[in-house]
Amino acid sequence: MLKELTLTNTSGTVDFTKFETKFKALADQKRLRIMYELTQKGSVCVCDLCEVVEMAQSKLSYHLKVLLDADLIKREIKGTWSYYELNQTEVNQLLSPELCCIFRNAEDRLIDCC
Repeated sequence: MLKELTLTNTSGTVDFTKFETKFKALADQKRLRIMYELTQKGSVCVCDLCEVVEMAQSKLSYHLKVLLDADLIKREIKGTWSYYELNQTEVNQLLSPELCCIFRNAEDRLIDCC
C-alpha cells in the first residue's frame, strides 16, 4: 500500500538542501552514537559527553557542530558549559518509524511508536 504525500509547495520546485544537510549529518557512525547517547541521557554537558562517547573534546565539538548545523540537536549554555539534547521534532520528521524508535526514549515509544 502506497502512501500519498501532500506537498504544500505550490511552486513546483522543492529545495532539498535542508534534507541533504540533515542526511549528511546522519551518515556518520560517531554522530549517530552521539545522538543515541543524547536520547538515552537527555540533556548532557559536553564534558560528560566526551567520556560517554570516548572522544576528545575537539573531535566531539566538530561532530556536535555538524549536528547543530543540521538542526538535529539543540544547545543550551549554562554559565561556561554547553548542554546538548536531541531535537526530537526534527528527528521525528526525518526518520522512518523503525529508525525513529531507536532515537526515542522508552516513554515516547509507548505513545506513538513501535
